[in-house]
Amino acid sequence: MKYIYSIFFLLAIVVSAGIAASAQETQERVVDEVVAQVNEGVITLSRIKRESKSIVDEQVKAGKSREEAQKMVDEKQGEMIANLINEELLVQKAKELNLDSQVDGTINERFLQIMKQYNLKSLDQLYKAMEEQGADPTEIREVWRKQAIRDAVLQREVQQKEYWKPNGKELREYFEKNKAKFTKPETISISEIFLSFAGRDENATREKAKQLVAQLRGGADFGKIVAENSDRPEAAKTKGKVDSMNVKDLDEKFATALKDVKAGGYSDPIQIDEVGINILRVDERTQASSESYFDESAVRMAILAEKAPTATKEFMSTLRQDSYIKIGETYRPLVSPILFAEERKEKAPAKAEEAKVKKNPGK
Repeated sequence: MKYIYSIFFLLAIVVSAGIAASAQETQERVVDEVVAQVNEGVITLSRIKRESKSIVDEQVKAGKSREEAQKMVDEKQGEMIANLINEELLVQKAKELNLDSQVDGTINERFLQIMKQYNLKSLDQLYKAMEEQGADPTEIREVWRKQAIRDAVLQREVQQKEYWKPNGKELREYFEKNKAKFTKPETISISEIFLSFAGRDENATREKAKQLVAQLRGGADFGKIVAENSDRPEAAKTKGKVDSMNVKDLDEKFATALKDVKAGGYSDPIQIDEVGINILRVDERTQASSESYFDESAVRMAILAEKAPTATKEFMSTLRQDSYIKIGETYRPLVSPILFAEERKEKAPAKAEEAKVKKNPGK
């Protein structure tokens, strides 16, 4: 929005300087040029410029020069527009399925959880803290909303259907052919103490974490330490308990810290980016087993993992075919080969077969 406001501000200056009205209209047309129409929605040039600027800024933060980042974005413009069109289709599908309120509720809950995590009294305080850290709450909300909409639509229209599609016979057949996938994995149960950096000196927080680990390894009561020090919501009530999980699914940072920690032992302090520090206790370890066992849910999930990528492509292809999509002439050569790649793959075998029949009509 800042970009659009700045453009209109500059236009106002141009008008006051006596530049012809036709020049102003040309500028406004450029700013609001419709790059693509997607059913009743549109993808505008100003939106593409905002997306491009956001990507460039992120790449610069990651260490690229602005020129290098801009070049990369320019080269990927067709792909970016194709992604925006697919995104618009998913947003429209979410409205059709009445998933909007569900998604908005999920995003609101996510903000509330962060607010509680950092012991803030209101969302206004959270937004202010985010802005002080250089983050725009509105932009973050929009990014989360886009991702949540995508996940909600695909979960309902693709993943749920693929999950329940195999019947009992198919599940058993898959299990028999893939027994090695269904051995019992190594699991770990952990509890945690979380120390937030929010509003604190980071070095002092790191030192405090070291002291707490020393106290715990010296025999201090874990529940008491959690209740008095952890910044997680309701830590005193949960006693820092975290769900049991497969060791192979652990984040590499946690897996490394817990590698040699036995049940009842404690990890060294683990820094989580710029957020805070975790201290983990291993409550229980369950060793892996080479023996295969049938678990219907696990078998369904394994089949889903294999089928979902293709099913998602087919769903998006159908969504595009059932929609009105018109891409501006300037951008069509960049976008169409990417956006309609799957549809072209489907048509290619059909055309080849048609050509074969015409060549050999008697066969």
